[in-house]
Amino acid sequence: MQKTRLNEKPTYSIQAVDNALQLVQLLRDHGRLRLKDAAQELGVAPSTAHRLLAMLVYRGFAVQDEARHYVPGPGMSVGPAGVGWSRLLRDLARPHMELLCSRVNETVNLMIRVGTKVRFLETVESRNALRVGDRQGAVLPANKASGGKAILAELDPALVDQLYTGSRSDRGDDSLPPGDMALLVRELETIRTNGFAANFEGTEEGISALGMALHNPSGLVVGALSVATPVGRFRPLFDAGLVGIMEETRRQIELDIAATPTEG
Repeated sequence: MQKTRLNEKPTYSIQAVDNALQLVQLLRDHGRLRLKDAAQELGVAPSTAHRLLAMLVYRGFAVQDEARHYVPGPGMSVGPAGVGWSRLLRDLARPHMELLCSRVNETVNLMIRVGTKVRFLETVESRNALRVGDRQGAVLPANKASGGKAILAELDPALVDQLYTGSRSDRGDDSLPPGDMALLVRELETIRTNGFAANFEGTEEGISALGMALHNPSGLVVGALSVATPVGRFRPLFDAGLVGIMEETRRQIELDIAATPTEG
C-alpha cells in the first residue's frame, strides 16, 4: 500500500475537508478568527467559510465569543477516549438506546467523561419533525450536560474539587470560582439523592435533557445515558414516567456490561 509522505498533499484530497482542517489549524495556532479572515485564508466566499465554521461549532471544535469571533471550542483540547472500551460500550448500548428512543420518541445519547468534558459516543434520533439532532462526536462541559452531571455526582467529591479548582493542565477554561463551585456541589448532592440529573437549556437554548449514569459490575461509573427533548415537551414526558423508563434501560445496559469481558 502506498504511503503519503509528511506534508505531501494526497491526490485524492477533498477540498471541503481540507478547508475545514485548515480552519481547525488556524484556530489552534491563532486562537481567534474572524469570518472574513477565514474566507480570505481559504480563498473562498464568506458564505462558504460560514458554513464550514458552523459545522466546526456544531462538532465542538469552535465557539463564538461575545464579539462573534470564532475561538477554539472544547473539542480542541479534550483528550482521547479509551477507544477499545468506548467502542464496546457504544455497541452494547445501541440496541437499548434504540428501544428507549422508540418508547419515548425523543433523542437518546450515550456519553463518557474525559476530564471536565463529556464526549458523545452515540445518538439515536427521534422521528419527530422537531427534535434534538445527532450529537455523536460532540464535546460539552460535563457540569452543564445532564449526563455529565450524572457522572460527576458519582465521583469522589475530592476529585470533582480537583477537576474544577485544582491546578490541572487539562482543565482548560472549565475552572469554577468559589460561588459557582458551591452551587455545583449542592446540585451534585441533589443528583445523588434523586438518581438522575436534569439540564434545562444549560448547553443549548430550547433543549432540556435527563441523564443517568452507567456502571460496571464494580459499581464504578463508566458513562451516561440521556434523553434530550425540546424544552416544551420535557415536563409532559417527565410526568409520564421518563425516570422509570430510563432506569429500566440503564439496568439492561448494565446487565450487558456485566456479561461482557472488558479490559477497562
